Amino acid sequence: MRGVGAGCLVIEGIVLLLAIQPIRIMGGSLQGLGVWVMVGLSVLCFLLCGLLRHRWAWHVGTALQVLVIAGGYFQWGIAAIGVVFLALWLYVLNVRKSVLG
Repeated sequence: MRGVGAGCLVIEGIVLLLAIQPIRIMGGSLQGLGVWVMVGLSVLCFLLCGLLRHRWAWHVGTALQVLVIAGGYFQWGIAAIGVVFLALWLYVLNVRKSVLG
């Protein structure tokens, strides 16, 4: 299950990094601080991948999804990414619960 969770976080980190330029071009309001917030969130996704062997890391993963949604303050597209990955993360948590009991 750690692999599934890590895969979800890696894909989210990559999507956050790849979304910076299109959001800057189309949205226009993503500047300086907003870009650094997105880079920081993607780095947190990558770091959390290696920590999923700890039980607390799964809760931090949920909090990370909420932080990505809160990134919608800078641009609504970031919140949309956050909502999609929150749904995916909740599905991973549900599968984890059913597999591990």
